[in-house]
Amino acid sequence: MKYNYGYFKESADYILSKIDFKPEIALILGSSLGTLSEEIENPVVIEYKDIPNFLMTTVESHAGKLILGELGGKKIVCMSGRFHYYEGYDFEQLVTPIRVFHLLGVEAVILTNAAGAVNTSYSPGEIMIIKDHIKLTGASPVRGLNITEFGPRFFDMSKAYTEEYRQLAKKVARDLGVKINEGVYFYCSGPQFESPAEIRAIRILGGDAVGMSTVTETITAAHCGMKVLGLSLITNMAAGILDQPLTTEEVDETAKEAANDFKVLMREIIKQM
Repeated sequence: MKYNYGYFKESADYILSKIDFKPEIALILGSSLGTLSEEIENPVVIEYKDIPNFLMTTVESHAGKLILGELGGKKIVCMSGRFHYYEGYDFEQLVTPIRVFHLLGVEAVILTNAAGAVNTSYSPGEIMIIKDHIKLTGASPVRGLNITEFGPRFFDMSKAYTEEYRQLAKKVARDLGVKINEGVYFYCSGPQFESPAEIRAIRILGGDAVGMSTVTETITAAHCGMKVLGLSLITNMAAGILDQPLTTEEVDETAKEAANDFKVLMREIIKQM
């Protein structure tokens, strides 16, 4: 498939035809974090399958719906469920949601995920602000012919996670009494969890948390010149730290238990953005 500007514009035009406003903020909800979407006021819900040229989620805990409305006094577009390389998509396909949001007029993106703690000072249920990431796997999502309407061929990644938003998240967490960490997110392609030896290597390389999403979206947003806040909900200790196997049930259960603090934090951050 040859992706061009018109390919993404067709998706954006369809979404704009369903609403009478332009969203300011895009919110992408990770594994088992979709309950935040229930907080959106005056929602317009669009199934992914109905959006031209959009992708389809195949993960059970991801709803596969685009929800547009108001949260924290801001007009937002929310993805309840995201897309991953491990679902069979090419990296180049994973630019789709961010580029579509850019064409909707969105200037800021909040990316959330469920992640495993590599840093042994972290505990399940805590939240980590992403200050940077490491991606040593696979191609770039913006590989191939550059579409200049979105951004330049070569672009800077040194401030991909916006300092202003990171400081805001820390302030809001302090005010609410929510424990929060700040660290480096290490991207792995999945779908298998990492091996204990891989986790030891990730720790040596500087990773604090590990997961299978978010980074392709951040790269795409940086290409488009969009601001980014990344938040990881720590749902488990990474492989080899505890003497027990990793399971998706553990991830989902921890996410559900932490959902209330997470929702309160997110609402207040969005309100103050």
